Amino acid sequence: MIPSSESPIDSIDCEILAELQTNARITSAELGRRVGLSTPAVIERVKRLEESQIILGYRAMVDPAKVGLPVRAFVKVTIAGDKLAKFSALVKTLPEVLECHRVTGAESFMVQVAVRDVGHMEEVIDAMMPYVATNTSMILASPVPWNSILPSARDKRQSRKGRPS
Repeated sequence: MIPSSESPIDSIDCEILAELQTNARITSAELGRRVGLSTPAVIERVKRLEESQIILGYRAMVDPAKVGLPVRAFVKVTIAGDKLAKFSALVKTLPEVLECHRVTGAESFMVQVAVRDVGHMEEVIDAMMPYVATNTSMILASPVPWNSILPSARDKRQSRKGRPS
């Protein structure tokens, strides 16, 4: 469920989402203190956000380089229409794939991979080749490796009881 202009979330929910995206391991008591709610109230709100699939899950962010996968790249993939489903199934089986997105434009998919070295990159690209044509761009640096999804500007302007937004 994507919040629309008639969003089912209010400014407190937005604060909760911002706090959880900064630190998903925060205790319910601390989260409640930060957003001005009791612990049971914040637990209930988080549960509602999870049930409505606004919060999709919690996970650890791992540095690929520190687990032996220092080379990352975007592989732009072009596929003939009859091979889309086969490629989608294939990339789900490749552990080197960090993300895969169906996109518009000249390519069909944008795939982010993490590998040990250039030889490993070749193996991963070769695994994709029966279905596709590829164009690979190595990632040199990531000035924004991840960013939180923040409430819309409209929601930020709405403050609670005189609290700054």
